[in-house]
Amino acid sequence: MDKIKTDIFSAEIEIIGINPFVYIPENILKSIFIQANKDKGKIPVKLKIDGHEFIQTLIKYSGHWRLYLNTPMRKMAKKEVGDTANFEIVFDPEKRVIPIHPKFTKALEKNKKAEEIFNNLRPSLQLEIVRYLSFLKTEESIDRNVIKAVNFLLGKQRFIGRDKP
Repeated sequence: MDKIKTDIFSAEIEIIGINPFVYIPENILKSIFIQANKDKGKIPVKLKIDGHEFIQTLIKYSGHWRLYLNTPMRKMAKKEVGDTANFEIVFDPEKRVIPIHPKFTKALEKNKKAEEIFNNLRPSLQLEIVRYLSFLKTEESIDRNVIKAVNFLLGKQRFIGRDKP
C-alpha cells in the first residue's frame, strides 16, 4: 500500500448492534498509534480485506478499538458476519476532504439563513450532511435531498434521520 509498514492479521467479523467490525490485534494497534502519532480520536487507515483495498477510520467505542466494515466492503470481499478475513492495514496520513456538492453550495447561497445555520453547525454534523449528499447517484435524488437539507437547516423537516439542528 505505502512506504509505511503495512500490518497483516486475520480476524473473525463480529457484530455490535447492526455494525459489523473486527478487533485489531494489540501489537498492530500500537504500530498504527506510532504511525499516527496518537492513540485517541478517530484514526484514518487504508486497508485491504482479502486483497480488496478500502479507506476507513479506526474508532474506539466502549473501551475497544474497532475497525467497522460497511456493506460495500463486505460485499466486495465476499465476507459476512462470522467469516474470517485477512486484513492488511496501515495508517493513512492523507487529508480526507469531501467537497460540498455544487447544488448544495448554490442552494445555500440562495438562502442566507440556511447558509448561516449550516456554517454554525458543529463540524461533525456539517460533514454528515455533506457526505450524505456527495454519495447520491441520480440528479433527481440530489435535487430532492438538497431541498430536504435546506428545509432541515430551516427547521422545516427531518433529514439524515434527524429533527431540526
